Amino acid sequence: MTLLDADAETASADPWSAVVGQPQAVAALAAAVASPVHAYLLVGPRGSGRQAAAGAFAGELIAAADQRAGSDPARSARHRRLAASREHPDVFVLSPSGPSLRREEEVSQLIVEASRTPVEGPRKVLVVDRFHTATPAAAAALLKPVEEPAGSVVWVLLAEQVLPEHVTIASRCTRVDFSPVPNAEIARVLVSEGLVAADRAPLVAAAAAGNLHRARVLATDERVAARREAWWMVPDRLDGTGAAVALLVAELRAMIDEAGGALTERHRAEIVTLEQREEHFGVRGSGRSIIEAQHKREHRQFRTDEIRFGLSTLGARYRDEITSVPDDPAANRRVTAAMRAVDRLRATAESLIRSPNEALALQALLLDLPPLGDSLSGR
Repeated sequence: MTLLDADAETASADPWSAVVGQPQAVAALAAAVASPVHAYLLVGPRGSGRQAAAGAFAGELIAAADQRAGSDPARSARHRRLAASREHPDVFVLSPSGPSLRREEEVSQLIVEASRTPVEGPRKVLVVDRFHTATPAAAAALLKPVEEPAGSVVWVLLAEQVLPEHVTIASRCTRVDFSPVPNAEIARVLVSEGLVAADRAPLVAAAAAGNLHRARVLATDERVAARREAWWMVPDRLDGTGAAVALLVAELRAMIDEAGGALTERHRAEIVTLEQREEHFGVRGSGRSIIEAQHKREHRQFRTDEIRFGLSTLGARYRDEITSVPDDPAANRRVTAAMRAVDRLRATAESLIRSPNEALALQALLLDLPPLGDSLSGR
């Protein structure tokens, strides 16, 4: 049974059970079911439960509308189950195939779907994943359909953050914020699902940095502690020279390459399975471009998650420096430098959403970070 199947199986009993550690967001969405508006914007980091919440919300919206129309209560469980598994005919989910949501075929597809009447009931839900990647042209094209949808349509946009070019369309939506999943909640889920032992769960949860999906991936990664240690020690190896930075970036990227080996092998197995299916049925190219685009997207996201994990580790290291410096006027420069480092790390993490050059971004960051130890006072 896949995680998606497991989430769908529990949906009929408790439609919100798959949304972990987000009581305020769940309460807001559950309260909206009785009298929904035309559009919602779910904002939060990856792995915070936005997708699961969108599935639960869609199922509840359709079930509630169907119940008001006098349908059999047994149909409500079916609506919830199919919505959670992304199989409901009245729940259309668009996830951009490439690095960004484009105006051409993807937005056109959304507009067409928004014009179609529901199949099984009085309501249709359109879910747009990774809306934060929408190009300005795509966002502009979606403004009117989102602002003035048919009475049967509810839009649910999922975004990691609201960029300046998306403010106009965001203002037409009811916003619901999601926070990183607390480490304790992640550890509890990992143990309850039998993915890790109780003594290892806190380490995996900390490495996941609030991302439950990533925590499930890391649960079988025996090298996660070594990678965390490598990032933690970076400030000790900085000496203000480009040579030290170049060496560190090369080592960190090599570790990310190694960590992505399992994902690469899984992708190769999927391609082999596809080729076997094509050979068996005598067709070529069936779904290949979609799978290859998905693989590229997963690799990009894996590397981004690994870098965010490293930046989070560095942030913890500099915050430790701030709290450990003695209350002495002479130590003010050390505290100021460490606080500036935390701000620089936060800015770099936010910039990852725009897919910068990985090596250059890391080199620029490390050149700007102060070393720790006695040399910190001199920066």
